[in-house]
Amino acid sequence: MGLMIRIDRFLRSTAMPETRFGRLAVNDPRLIGDLRRGRQLRRRTIQRIEAFLAARDG
Repeated sequence: MGLMIRIDRFLRSTAMPETRFGRLAVNDPRLIGDLRRGRQLRRRTIQRIEAFLAARDG
């Protein structure tokens, strides 16, 4: 499953605003908006996002 799909599912299931997700996951409130506009992520940023999601999978 793609990272953006996982993020979207997380946002829907938690009702977390996109800016809060970005701030908590990688300290970047513009993260999701930038991804939707085509931003490419570095491997380390992807790892940080995946770790954030994994820590909240209950």
